Amino acid sequence: MWQFLKDTFREVNRETVEYQRPRLKRHFLEVYEDEAVEQLLFELVQGRQVEIVGYAECAFEIAGADNWMNQAYFEKREMRPLFIDELAVHPTHQGRGVGTFILRQLEHLARVRGCTHLVLEVAENNKRALGYYRSRNFYKLDAAIFLAKKVVTEGELLPPTSLLRRRKVSP
Repeated sequence: MWQFLKDTFREVNRETVEYQRPRLKRHFLEVYEDEAVEQLLFELVQGRQVEIVGYAECAFEIAGADNWMNQAYFEKREMRPLFIDELAVHPTHQGRGVGTFILRQLEHLARVRGCTHLVLEVAENNKRALGYYRSRNFYKLDAAIFLAKKVVTEGELLPPTSLLRRRKVSP
């Protein structure tokens, strides 16, 4: 499974600031052991040959030690989300309906468990995935934008700076 995820996200991870998954094998193994996280494996069976074509990881509550989501955001909006932490379709099977099948399964799971929304994260520059989700009525909840500023290289010491003196205030 680890190799499947590495292969699936290899190209996207080369182009994004934040890894789309998997971050570290250690993290993957921790998630694998976490009982709050549901893992769905999708296989293509042809005769005696079995091939992994898709994978989904989801939770009914905010889980994980490295999670930055704010539960109050969802409560305020009366949302009971199914959090999709991972949705992966192997590159050789993309465009063949596997992702749509996985999403239908996740929507069914959400309905059965009383969830009102599917919530996931996708990199803004992952145009293919973004287009895919938008075409299936996913909308932007919030914005996290990475900003950068080039630091001008100067000498080793900063130039002198005058500081304003504080005025004494009389009581």
